[in-house]
Amino acid sequence: MRKLVYYVAISIDGYIAAPDGSADFYPLTQDVIDVIHEEYPETVPTHIREQLGMDADNKHFDIAIQGRRSYDVALEVRVTSPFAHLRQYVVSQTITDSPDPAVEIISDDVLRRVRELKAEDGKDIFLIGGSRLAGTLLPEIDELLVKLYPVVAGAGLPMFTTDFSPTLFELSESRTLESGTIVLHYTRKYTRKEELAPAPIEEHG
Repeated sequence: MRKLVYYVAISIDGYIAAPDGSADFYPLTQDVIDVIHEEYPETVPTHIREQLGMDADNKHFDIAIQGRRSYDVALEVRVTSPFAHLRQYVVSQTITDSPDPAVEIISDDVLRRVRELKAEDGKDIFLIGGSRLAGTLLPEIDELLVKLYPVVAGAGLPMFTTDFSPTLFELSESRTLESGTIVLHYTRKYTRKEELAPAPIEEHG
């Protein structure tokens, strides 16, 4: 079975993006770039991989799922298939027809669809975000891969937007880079076994 892995960058005060959704305030140093290229190359969008001359096999993931607002970042630069090296899903109610045949739109019951994907054989599922989608999918998230950057954002989008729902994870690995960025790997400590009600679709980002 696949695992759903939330791979995300956060600030010291727990924000994944600025209030406008941008994330260019993170100090992207060479040691961080090296970790991404060597360990998680499939998390780099296809068009950027081409610009960097990256030609690497998928190590951890073969599916990517993201909210509409995250997908908009690619659409704004006229990229309709940002992760062409992965199976791609976008969660949205406002996008009725996919702008690209390689991208499947999930318009209802995202929890059920993710459970179906997890039941398949294959590599894990890369949850790109954003905040609301991560909150909706929290009951199904198996692992957290967090790049904790040495910066305080002050305000912005939190790692999860959801109701109060304490969920236990345990730290399985921690790696401190020379730049001060810490790569944290958490695994879910307890998994909910009961059947969950279908989750309503919002505009996730």
